[in-house]
Amino acid sequence: MKKVALISLGCAKNLVDSEVMLGYLHRSGYNFVTKLDRADIIIINTCGFIKAARKESLEAMRKAVCEKKKATEKIIAAVGCYVKREKDTLKKKFPEIDIWMGVNDFDKIVNAIEGLPYESAASCFLYDHTSPRYLSTPAAWTYVKISEGCSHNCSFCAIPMIKGTYCSRNISSITQEVKQLVSRGIKEINIVSQDSTYFGRDVGLKNGLTLLLKNLIKIKKLEWIRILYGYPEEISDDFLEIMQEQKICPYLDIPFQHSAPEIIKRMKRGLNGIKALKLIKKIREKLPEVAIRTSLIVGFPGEGKKEFENLKKFVEEAKFDHLGVFTYSHEKNTSCYSLGDSVKETIKKRRKEILMKIQAEISYKNNTKYLGRKIDVLIEGRLKEDPSILLARSGFQAPEVDGFVYIDNPENSSDTINTIQKVEITESDVYDLYGKF
Repeated sequence: MKKVALISLGCAKNLVDSEVMLGYLHRSGYNFVTKLDRADIIIINTCGFIKAARKESLEAMRKAVCEKKKATEKIIAAVGCYVKREKDTLKKKFPEIDIWMGVNDFDKIVNAIEGLPYESAASCFLYDHTSPRYLSTPAAWTYVKISEGCSHNCSFCAIPMIKGTYCSRNISSITQEVKQLVSRGIKEINIVSQDSTYFGRDVGLKNGLTLLLKNLIKIKKLEWIRILYGYPEEISDDFLEIMQEQKICPYLDIPFQHSAPEIIKRMKRGLNGIKALKLIKKIREKLPEVAIRTSLIVGFPGEGKKEFENLKKFVEEAKFDHLGVFTYSHEKNTSCYSLGDSVKETIKKRRKEILMKIQAEISYKNNTKYLGRKIDVLIEGRLKEDPSILLARSGFQAPEVDGFVYIDNPENSSDTINTIQKVEITESDVYDLYGKF
């Protein structure tokens, strides 16, 4: 049977689509490999969100083409967001690639590879609980995508033109999927969406995410629920109330993007720094143990010294637990494209470095509060370099983007892997914690 290597680039939402494609391929009898030179078929699920992501996708396509030149019978399929956005340009650049598929037909991947006809869908593909899925994450946790697309109008964002307007999954379908995942041993569900807090609004639900969470917390043996990517404008009192439930991780990923009023207005975002700080205070009053992650953009058109100083002060006052900083990417067909790209790349990078240095000091201090405390951690596996060290995460550390809890395990016991255990924190640094049983 033919062997498939799938490269999944970009966000966790892309990874879910990749796992669904693997599910359809597995159902049809295909085997999977990780090395391109061993694959008969190479699939690249591309990201086209910003310039850096497209560069990574281009490099993956180049590598796949190089492998095909060594073994011309290989099949290459390029799929996903970048293909949706610039298919014609990419086809000219890589004539060696056999299959081009955007974001509408991930469930037709077997037909595409086998040269069978299929009717392309009119809108972005959104899986449900009946879709096959081959999980690629560690055995204890996974992502669950609750929607596709976005109905916000952020001036810098290309997602609506790639994925279309917001489309929510059915609550019953999500609940059934989570039950299936829990029956497979999953302990932690990470809810992902372009805006999880907007969930259900497109179908007339006022507090859709709250209603969904009320269903999910009833599922036996589901231990952790984490909500990723919530818009600050959508954080309601009802939502903060249900966030107090024991199964829901005290963790919020809220992209504020900037703080200077002039920049926020140009970005077509809702909250400037003053309003954002009020929201952060409210969240921490309601959820004293909460860890807040945000993402910020530096170098947006019009960001001068004054606006950047505003942003620096915002970071210093907000004291985020986790922070990601991105340099502005000038994207065609976004509504702010006409504003130009006035901030030099060297200045953008320098501003990013300044913010991350400030944040490093904040994160280091934040992490010291856990010293001497016993906290719950989900043990994922072992450190490759030293199998006597267990890798774990707490409820305030999201997978793949935040740090780890490293646990000294001299007895080399395996019965704790994929379980939630109490660990005493003995050391801390900027990003990670260290503990013992």
